[in-house]
Amino acid sequence: MQVAITCRHGSISPELHEYITRKSEKVVRYLGEVSEINVTIDFEGGRSNVEMLVEIEGYHTIVAHVEGDDAKTTFDRTLSKMEQQVHRYKEKSRDHRREKPVGEVARIAEEDSSQDDPES
Repeated sequence: MQVAITCRHGSISPELHEYITRKSEKVVRYLGEVSEINVTIDFEGGRSNVEMLVEIEGYHTIVAHVEGDDAKTTFDRTLSKMEQQVHRYKEKSRDHRREKPVGEVARIAEEDSSQDDPES
């Protein structure tokens, strides 16, 4: 997995670069099929715009974008937003169907209870 950090109209310290890389890799913990993470920090007039793109196995891309005053706190808010979106994506992709239809489970339960009942 690759984390790419791009800065426009400014630069960030090596400590912040390491911090962003380390924190971005947490997304993999939630979603194992991440192939690439791109973080873009755009400095404009004392404000920071942070955009984070997470590419999932080459066919889905999740985007989070936040604007703020400080690059580090703006990145933290962007990461929080991304974690929520990854969680939502994971819930949607999960198969929520049951192995057997509800009607069939109820019918089997009725048959089992009638076999146990000595009055039948």
